[in-house]
Amino acid sequence: MTQQQPDFSKGLLPAILQDVNTKQVLMLGYMNEAAYKKTLVDGVVCFYSRSKQRLWTKGETSGHTQVVQNIYLDCDEDTILIDVIPNGPTCHTGSQSCFNTDVPFKVQQLEQTVATSANSNKDNSYTKYLLNEGLEKITKKFGEESFEVVIGAMKSDKSEVTNETADLMYHLFVLLHALDIKFEDVEQVLAERHQTSNNFKGERTDVENW
Repeated sequence: MTQQQPDFSKGLLPAILQDVNTKQVLMLGYMNEAAYKKTLVDGVVCFYSRSKQRLWTKGETSGHTQVVQNIYLDCDEDTILIDVIPNGPTCHTGSQSCFNTDVPFKVQQLEQTVATSANSNKDNSYTKYLLNEGLEKITKKFGEESFEVVIGAMKSDKSEVTNETADLMYHLFVLLHALDIKFEDVEQVLAERHQTSNNFKGERTDVENW
């Protein structure tokens, strides 16, 4: 979170929402000081609606709230950039972005997909089924998918390995969710190991530090 304070002496300030994982620009809204403070307190984005002439929490009707991760101000402190985790489509049309932009799929999106499924009311959700069954079932499925990748590799079947790896990644994120582990924690470990590896000039034989 930024330690700076927006300059609301200039009136309503534009607030840009950006998906924290994909960096896709989701929408533009406006904030007054009350909306900004409510956003900080609630942890979900609140705008000042110019049409409704009142504070408006994004998703208050649809349930597609925008969970705040980071807040940044521009150099003049009169434009707000907010990294969010979107709980569903951002646009009222059903699109992920109000700008209809497309971004390449990133593996980090699986974390939100699993979380959304876990909190859904769908009776036929495979994710909810696995989570309700517990760790024994989840780890068993993860192990099975791992073995399927090995089988495909032993056959040199690139298509099979590709598809089974996708299944494996999904089950990995279900496992992480069940253990309440954020993928950013895994990314941090990877970043630390990468940095260590780059700083090491000699031959390294231990896997942990690459």
